[in-house]
Amino acid sequence: MSILVAKAAPDFEAPAVMPSGVIEENFKLSDLRGQYVVIFFYPLDFTFVCPTEILAHHKRMAQFKEKGVAVVGVSIDSQFTHFAWRNTPVAEGGIGVIDFPLVADVKHDITRAYGIEHPDGVALRASFLIDKDGIVQHQVVNNLPLGRDVDEMLRMVDALQFTEEHGEVCPAGWHKGDNAMKPDAEGVSDYLRSNAENL
Repeated sequence: MSILVAKAAPDFEAPAVMPSGVIEENFKLSDLRGQYVVIFFYPLDFTFVCPTEILAHHKRMAQFKEKGVAVVGVSIDSQFTHFAWRNTPVAEGGIGVIDFPLVADVKHDITRAYGIEHPDGVALRASFLIDKDGIVQHQVVNNLPLGRDVDEMLRMVDALQFTEEHGEVCPAGWHKGDNAMKPDAEGVSDYLRSNAENL
């Protein structure tokens, strides 16, 4: 697995099914530069854990949009399989209409560029938070049986935006509205003096 944190997110161009349901043949990550971006990879359409993760992201799109975050899903399925999955009702194993693009990584180029290809050839359950300059600030990778927590990604967005705005750093378990700390010895001492019992 590659560690991409603090590096430029690998750009890509690939077909994608857009929120409107239209297939865009040349979806480019670089077109989202200037926005925060969450890219999440999942193994396959029409499987088991995957629809729960797709719908979990979809149900939080209002929160992502409020924070100025674009969300992009990626798997090795074709754009036509993505299209069919979107057009299958949730009660029948589909995902229905969702509010973010699903990218078709048929050649596995994107999965390999992000260093998260499973030995079986599918993508691992990997998520990447990319800042406005295209730099990866956070990544998490789960094996195939382990569904991810989308609320944790929202927390990471809050933490990134807080530290960008205030120049302070976010301690363990930090949530929006909590105390942060100045990035120096005095700041650590001040924070621990008041908050150590809550860690």
